Amino acid sequence: MDKLIREFLEYIELERGHSPLTIRNYEAYLSKFADFAKENGVSSVEKIDLGLIKKWRLTLHRRELANKTLNYYMISIRSFLKYLSKMDIKSLAPEKIELADTPERQINFLEKEEVERILAVYSGSGLLEVRNKAILEVLFSTGTRVSELVNLDIDQVNLQRSEFSVLGKGGKRRVVFLSDSARDALQQYLDKRHDQDKAVFIRVVTVREEDKQKETGRITTRQVERIVKEAAKRAGIVKQVSPHSLRHSFATDILRSGADLRSVQGLLGHASVTTTQVYTHLTDKHLREVHRKYHNQKEGNDHANAH
Repeated sequence: MDKLIREFLEYIELERGHSPLTIRNYEAYLSKFADFAKENGVSSVEKIDLGLIKKWRLTLHRRELANKTLNYYMISIRSFLKYLSKMDIKSLAPEKIELADTPERQINFLEKEEVERILAVYSGSGLLEVRNKAILEVLFSTGTRVSELVNLDIDQVNLQRSEFSVLGKGGKRRVVFLSDSARDALQQYLDKRHDQDKAVFIRVVTVREEDKQKETGRITTRQVERIVKEAAKRAGIVKQVSPHSLRHSFATDILRSGADLRSVQGLLGHASVTTTQVYTHLTDKHLREVHRKYHNQKEGNDHANAH
């Protein structure tokens, strides 16, 4: 089993293009399952059955894991079994593993007025303020993940066309688009740069003795998270705000403006439209208002015409 798990991890790295974080998580989940299986007399994949899976699920449940976390364990096993099936190695059918019910995913997004307040926070002319404004503008304009943003290189950006390409999950590349304000903010920031670093967004350190700001390499995801959090605080927004909140806000904004689900899926880089559908309930209120306005108007006109 250990050998096949290693081969599976190599497969999802080389053939499926999963991120290093995903591979590490799968390795951790499957290693724990393999140890549990051996403790229960199962050392080969042929002997994996629903009884063993049920016992493992019960063990995890008794550790008071949330259903969401428990599902991660089950998903890793199911993916492993799918790989075994693909390789014609006899084992339990992956579709026999069911996932636990989880609460509907809560999407933390910002209303338009809140986004405007956050984007207006960094208004200074220094490199740090200009960089931070560009980060916020780009996150909201493109809906990129924070990991995609920090890995962005200057040669991927085409300011004339107001677009750039990002390498998303699964090694899939897509093109995202800059609004006029995001393009201008990014241009202003890049014009202020005097370094040779290939990264679009870099760390900036203030050298106190000289009272100057020094560029020191690619920015990290944690730093971007702090920048967004500080912006929300300055804007007087009390709810939790993260870079992903701006991604959610981007998706909600374009859906409410009339974009179709497939287009939003492409812009966000979702492998499946099912993932994108999580945003549709956010627009329900907006759609109800549209329905009430136009449907009632039609009924009113019809009623008037009848008389």
